[in-house]
Formats: sequence, C-alpha cells, structure tokens
Amino acid sequence: MNNFLRKTKEGCVVEKGFAMLFAVLVSSIILAIGLSIFNLTIKELTLSSSGRESQVAFYAADTGAECALYWNFQSAVSIFRPPSASSTTPSPNTQDCIGTQLGGLSGTISGATTTYVFTLPMAIGTGCARVTVKKGDTASGIVNTVIDSRGYNINCDSDDDDKVERGIRVVF
Repeated sequence: MNNFLRKTKEGCVVEKGFAMLFAVLVSSIILAIGLSIFNLTIKELTLSSSGRESQVAFYAADTGAECALYWNFQSAVSIFRPPSASSTTPSPNTQDCIGTQLGGLSGTISGATTTYVFTLPMAIGTGCARVTVKKGDTASGIVNTVIDSRGYNINCDSDDDDKVERGIRVVF
C-alpha cells in the first residue's frame, strides 16, 4: 500500500495529512477576509478624518468672510475704505470677531483698488482664516468689493503636510 494512504478499522482508505491541508486552507481564507476588512476600515477612517478637517477649514473660511462682511457694513466704523478715501489705516484699532482680535490688519492702495489683509484665528479649537478685502472705484463711481477668505484646519502659518485649505469668495 502507498505511504500516503492508510486503512481504517472500517476498511476505508483515508489520505494522511488531509485534515492539516484543510485547516491551512480555511485559515488562509479567513485571514484574507480579515485583512480585506481591516484594509477597508483603515481607508474609511482616513476618509472620515479628511472630511472632518475639510469641514474645519470651510467653517474657518466662512467665519472669516462673515467677519469681513460685518466690518464692511458697519457704516459708522467701516474699516475697509475705497481708494477714494484718504487713508488705508483701519479704524477703529480694536476690531474683533468671535471674541478674537483681527491679526495683522493692513491696507495698501494700488491704482483704483485698496486691498486689506488680515488673519482671524479661531477662538475655539484649531483653525484660522486669512482674509483679503479688495475695494475698487469704478468709472461710474460705484465701489465694488471682493472678499476672498481662505480657511485652514490648523494655524495659518504652519507648513504641516496635513494642512487643509478651503476658500470662499464674496463679490458685490
């Protein structure tokens, strides 16, 4: 009789090692399924985390745009003036939004456009917004305004690879 075959008491011929081969096969299939599920879970967690960070950046951009709109429409103390105004120095000097002081507020005149730039760190959590407000005089005497707000999920000055940027532009 062959070395790989043996007779049982009942007279049946059974191959040696079949149970071991079957156990290895089942274990391999279960391991492959487990690794596939693990890989899918990791990808879902990465996607979820990236969505959360994108949302933080978008909300920061929205907050920056709303802050610029607020200060633009405060007629008594508007800090953003068109080029026809005599000065680019923002007034008053204590502007804040969400309880946070506007950072680095400055203005420059270039031709028929005045550009104001400021940063707004978020009071709660991480994130910040870098906002540019451009006011221009047109030939008809109408002042057009463009607010460009860039929101970030972390500090505006950070060079981190995980930095996410979202932008909002308001034109009127």
